[in-house]
Amino acid sequence: MEQLSNGRQIIRLEETESTNSYLRDLLKSQHLEEGSVVVADFQTAGRGQVGNSWYSDKGDNLLFSLLIYPTGIPANEQFIISRMVSLAIKNTLDQFADDIRIKWPNDIYWKEKKIAGILIENSLQGKIIENSIIGIGLNLNQQIFPVELPNPVSLRQITATEQDKNYILDLLLKEFFLLYRSLQQGEKQVIEDEYMLDLYRANGYYWYEDANGRFQAEIDNVLPSGHLVLRTLDTNEERIYAFKEVQFI
Repeated sequence: MEQLSNGRQIIRLEETESTNSYLRDLLKSQHLEEGSVVVADFQTAGRGQVGNSWYSDKGDNLLFSLLIYPTGIPANEQFIISRMVSLAIKNTLDQFADDIRIKWPNDIYWKEKKIAGILIENSLQGKIIENSIIGIGLNLNQQIFPVELPNPVSLRQITATEQDKNYILDLLLKEFFLLYRSLQQGEKQVIEDEYMLDLYRANGYYWYEDANGRFQAEIDNVLPSGHLVLRTLDTNEERIYAFKEVQFI
């Protein structure tokens, strides 16, 4: 286990099934400091939200998991972690490219293409979050993607420059812990407001699809629970959705 200058512990792996799973298993056998990180060159079973998979060529991209102990966050407000992680990635990528947005709930887009995904797994104890494992897959240097992936892009494709994974990791962790400290200092509303401003399709009416068909709507809000609130164009009706209950068309 490597010790960084900021005191965080980092484990570097050539290959693992999933950095989230590796960190979770390690946590069962020993105590790990908050801010501990597991980084892998390749994941054999990378995971995304609600059973989605995450594909990455070996060594090309930034694949890691971060451990925090957010015991001050009530379990019913755990989506604030997703907001912070999404903003940390966006704020990092903003230093290299324009047009970076957060697609609800926590995909990161450059224009109409996906550059990063997040998988957060929280362990709850009653109404408290005992620990949170934050998995991030960020497309850095991959230049060819499988044709079955609908809209991937990497930072190298955007900037035409090969990126340093360790440098990007350091930037991203710094951005996250700035937001985390802000939350601990009572600035939750600032984080929520920034997340709303940085959303993909934050302004205007667009096409969506739910179980009843397609409709036009604008994003009205994202609740503390993480539910998306849309307001329809034709009837001005408010509709509330959990993840996977509505599609962006």
